[in-house]
Amino acid sequence: MPRFARCVFAVFLAVSCLSSSLTCQAAAPETAAAAFILMEAGSGRVLASRNETQERSIASTTKIMTCLVALEHSELTEKVTVKREHLREGSSMYLLEGETLTMEELLYGLMLPSGNDAAECIAAHCGGSGGSAQFVRWMNEKAKALGMEHTSFANPSGLDEMGHSSCALDMARLAAYAMQNPTFARIVSTRTASVGTRTMTNHNKLLASYSGCVGLKTGYTGDAGRTLVTCAERGGMRMIAVTLHDGSDWADHAALYDYAFSAYALSSGAKKGEAYGSVSVDGQSVSAVAAESFRYPTAENEALSVRAELPQTVSAPVRKGQTFGTLVISCGETEVGRVDLVSARSVQAQETKSETGKNKSLAEKLWQFLSAK
Repeated sequence: MPRFARCVFAVFLAVSCLSSSLTCQAAAPETAAAAFILMEAGSGRVLASRNETQERSIASTTKIMTCLVALEHSELTEKVTVKREHLREGSSMYLLEGETLTMEELLYGLMLPSGNDAAECIAAHCGGSGGSAQFVRWMNEKAKALGMEHTSFANPSGLDEMGHSSCALDMARLAAYAMQNPTFARIVSTRTASVGTRTMTNHNKLLASYSGCVGLKTGYTGDAGRTLVTCAERGGMRMIAVTLHDGSDWADHAALYDYAFSAYALSSGAKKGEAYGSVSVDGQSVSAVAAESFRYPTAENEALSVRAELPQTVSAPVRKGQTFGTLVISCGETEVGRVDLVSARSVQAQETKSETGKNKSLAEKLWQFLSAK
């Protein structure tokens, strides 16, 4: 090869290597889903998605909300009697008319074998005189409170019905919120449970096949196809994956998690109690410390930066923990979080000369009065 050609090739190779190093982050895997999302639950960061706000039928993943609302409107020990109208088509925990179970037993029947009969029984009981209709209103109120803007519930089971739909993004938000409830997390992480003579097996195969999977919920109807919401934890990160209308959902979720846990790690943006600046309080320098810790998932080629927004001076008195300002945390050019910066210690107000003199005068008068006695 001529010398000039070798030089050109060397330059080309160097540029290619540099470009490769700048874009070394692995690409997110493709899925067979009509819509999907991969989210880190703690931060809400979306790591991969497609058609995530597209409204679609969600089948029995509906029961995530059913379980959550039931936990907020009942006690686990409440006794519930099964009525004929509670028995429904589709997946079932095989309830019998007239039998009595606890709410906790019904919730296992709701989330493990995906009992539509359990869903109706739970909704009717919790709704009281308002019945299932009241329960569904609570479901929609909860969805609104969680910012699920593309969600509308029409029943507690997820059977296909006009006006019953959600999207991958909303379901990920719901799952992330629900997994913060210890009782919910315990139920959906259970592989098998016994209720009377029944032995119920969780339909979520990833609990057994994927290391770190800790829940959530499967679904299927003719309109929705196969729907799946799962949660997996590794390295301090909690990931949520949602696929809608996906015939390869088990493999797709495993691939999404493999990508997430290999391409991302939690980075510290703020550490509770650590100083990120100081403020002058009547001439005294007082450290401004982070009120809480903040961590955010970053790829290998990303880094977090912080900026303290603090006043230069503050007048005493100042109490320990009093808010001074804010620590703004960014990933690249994007703001990803804020943490309060608070006073590391208390500072008492100093007395003025006039106040000191006044107090001294009062003390002298009191002494004179006591001496005269």
